[in-house]
Amino acid sequence: MKVGVVTFPGSLDDHDAMRAVRLAGGEPVSLWHGDRDLKGVDAVVLPGGFSYGDYLRVGAIARFAPVMTEVIEAADRGMPVLGICNGFQILCESHLLPGALVRNDRQRFVCRDQRLRIENSQTAWTSAYFPGQEVTLVIKNGEGGYVADDKTLDRLEGEGRVLARYLDVNPNGSLRDIAGVCNEKGNVVGLMPHPEHAVDELCGAGTDGLGFFSSVLPAAVAH
Repeated sequence: MKVGVVTFPGSLDDHDAMRAVRLAGGEPVSLWHGDRDLKGVDAVVLPGGFSYGDYLRVGAIARFAPVMTEVIEAADRGMPVLGICNGFQILCESHLLPGALVRNDRQRFVCRDQRLRIENSQTAWTSAYFPGQEVTLVIKNGEGGYVADDKTLDRLEGEGRVLARYLDVNPNGSLRDIAGVCNEKGNVVGLMPHPEHAVDELCGAGTDGLGFFSSVLPAAVAH
């Protein structure tokens, strides 16, 4: 299965995401922000970094990149799409996911290993996990606080669309300890921690993140 990874100006983790796809058994395909061609991929990853220098507002300019027109249309048709960190911000700016990501409540960049609890294992990107499974991923962000109005948060909770929550400590002030959410269909997922940095024991962060990339392969086949 082909999984496209988009590179924006300022992307940092596109090569890491491609490596994670490869380790999971997929075929990574490089996608360029300025193109309108998804190259026949079966799923898409929007990686972490600082797209367009985070000017204006995080993810706000990337939302208008030519490739995002195709990503939004494909997501609406059911293609699996994963936004990691900056990618999560882009998905919110694109209105593929509700809410927004704001500056950390500590007013500083956070970089650490972070324990999470997987709340929803029924999405295209989390089927390799079980509900309540605790994993450790790398988190590194300056504007990672997830916010939404109470009505939206209650809807996400009631519909089971909270994907994962922070454990032990909330690193950025995200409301209700939310680390990731999904859309109604479960094909679009936004996650602030970085699963692509936890796919190989050699890198020191374990392999807890590999399940995100192995989950999408059968989901892409079904799509």
